Amino acid sequence: MGMLVRAALLMSPLLFCSAFLHLTGPNEIEGMWKGSATLPCAYVPAKDFVQQKLTWSVEHDQTSGTIFQRDASGDHILVAEYRDRVSVPKDAPGNVSLHILNLEVSDRGTYSCQVTWRDSSNSLIAKEITMKLEVVKVAVTKPVIRAGELGLRVPGPATCVASGSPPISYRWFRSAPGGKALLLSSQAELRWDSLQPSDAGKYYCEAANRAGAGAAQRSDAVELTVRGLPVTAVTSANDVGCPEQNCTTPTLGAARTRLPLYLVILVAVLCSAVVFLVISLIVCIRKPKDAQVYEVKFHTSRAAASRCDSTGHYEEPISATENNYVMEPVKNKTSEEINMKNEYDCLGNTQESVYEVGDTV
Repeated sequence: MGMLVRAALLMSPLLFCSAFLHLTGPNEIEGMWKGSATLPCAYVPAKDFVQQKLTWSVEHDQTSGTIFQRDASGDHILVAEYRDRVSVPKDAPGNVSLHILNLEVSDRGTYSCQVTWRDSSNSLIAKEITMKLEVVKVAVTKPVIRAGELGLRVPGPATCVASGSPPISYRWFRSAPGGKALLLSSQAELRWDSLQPSDAGKYYCEAANRAGAGAAQRSDAVELTVRGLPVTAVTSANDVGCPEQNCTTPTLGAARTRLPLYLVILVAVLCSAVVFLVISLIVCIRKPKDAQVYEVKFHTSRAAASRCDSTGHYEEPISATENNYVMEPVKNKTSEEINMKNEYDCLGNTQESVYEVGDTV
């Protein structure tokens, strides 16, 4: 009897740890091709029991092996095709789930999660669970447009959302007259930097992936309406301090037009240039008071001198080939004085001619 009690006391820690150190996880997991999947495996940590070793192994149709192992030396990925694609949380006690990225069809199979603990008496306790992973190709679903801010003057992006095996490609279109469509973007988001009234219309997006044999799924069309510019508060003598929502903008006829500053400066410069041009023309046309008077000196031959008549008035020579004249400025003389001098010169030339004829006779 005493031996039985002693044996029961020795086995009680094992029964205790068996009740708490229990692995939990599903029997089957389904992952999407080219997507990611998490194979759950967890336990409730117990005092005086330390995780000693963790092993994840897989059994495919014809092959099997250990793909991940964690021990006192760290984490080790033992199968090359899983390198850089599998991981296990480190800072989550009791969570030893396996996370697989970029699933391939060859990843399907039966996976085993095995955990070994060491108790305070250096005894080792191991638990194991298995689960089946199936990798499926999922065609893209009908996309949905998420655009809660459509219609605002400066809206945020509109997003096209669809599910299915990644990668999923997106395209945005805008309906045009005649049943045509204008391609706007090849991204999941459609943005407007500055929305204009001309941007109003119907928009839709398409989504496609390789699992669906390239067949694109189209979303429902969304009507984009562009609201008018916000009303600006106007303060006048009659409604000083009125709330913004109660103030109205003046009508086009009553509104005063304000020219931009650069246009005002341009008009002022043009006006100044015109005034300066008019003043310059007036100064140039007006004859200065100290303008010089030029005296015309004729150097004539005897034949040319005979053009003076008997009254002493000078007549212009018929031929100018023998006459040379120069323009010389005469100070303090008027045009009348110069004309009189020309008449005296003419009279003198006439007398000289008469004298020469008499002397010949």
